[in-house]
Amino acid sequence: MKRILKAAVAAASLAAMSTGAFASDWTPPGPIKLMIAFKAGGGADTQARLIAEDLEAKMGWQFIPEQVTGKGGMNLVMALKDQPNDGSVIGMVVTEAMGYNMKVADAGVTPSDYTAITTTAGFQMGVVSKTDKGWKSFDDMIAAAKEGPLRFGAMSPKLADLAYLLGKAQGVEFNIVNVKGGKGVMNGVNAGDLDLGFMAGIQGKGVAAGDLVNLASALSEPLKQTPDAPTFGDLGVQFSADGYFLIIGPGGMPAEARDALAAAIVEVISTDGMKSNGMITKAFGGPAVIAGDDAQTLIESDFEAAGALLKAASE
Repeated sequence: MKRILKAAVAAASLAAMSTGAFASDWTPPGPIKLMIAFKAGGGADTQARLIAEDLEAKMGWQFIPEQVTGKGGMNLVMALKDQPNDGSVIGMVVTEAMGYNMKVADAGVTPSDYTAITTTAGFQMGVVSKTDKGWKSFDDMIAAAKEGPLRFGAMSPKLADLAYLLGKAQGVEFNIVNVKGGKGVMNGVNAGDLDLGFMAGIQGKGVAAGDLVNLASALSEPLKQTPDAPTFGDLGVQFSADGYFLIIGPGGMPAEARDALAAAIVEVISTDGMKSNGMITKAFGGPAVIAGDDAQTLIESDFEAAGALLKAASE
């Protein structure tokens, strides 16, 4: 299934939100509990807390951050389901939680039980190896894989499935190693414990320094840093690792509350000088905004695509 929300939609959403198209007089009924699906102190947690800090400074709203981690974001998703939908409780997850992880969990919920507010940033997911492997291209790596299985690091079940399908499409078999987080993959590659693996932007400095190489883009579009690297579509895989950080609320949130939250979030993450903008620009190449109805369509299409991916990976 092809993604129906591409960069043009994201750009249009960003322009509309930043010009106040969704602005209103809505204010939260009290302090906003911000559930965070990521461990304290990591990059994703930092992003969420900086957004909250900027909103407190810009809007005067009060936030109460709370870690709700585990099960690929599903612990947060289930904890959020029955919370008030008046804008007083929201959460930050990745879109994979609302798609693949929700499909696998089969927990009796679907994306329609939630309100997608806005994405904040996307992932630059690449297939990465150390330069000293001597592989200057994806084809070089495949030639090595045909000599014997390579150790391929993946930090989620979805990425493990994608690694399997990539090998299948190329006629090789990878030894897929489950690793905790992108930093774990990078550490494994740098230490020589892994031959290659998925990294979602953390590889940027290493690629720029010449120590790492993006062999392929795991996205449906080229990587910003190395646009000549082939995409998964180019390599015979009809699925991708496209993903975003996403702010969600309980289902049935009034449009006024949803759109006011989205507008405020988009304003701070896209404004030079705001801490969240600086962090997102440095770590993820800038904001990636898909908001409101477009964000809802995004998570629902990802959920449907997850079923097709699971079926393909089981064949």
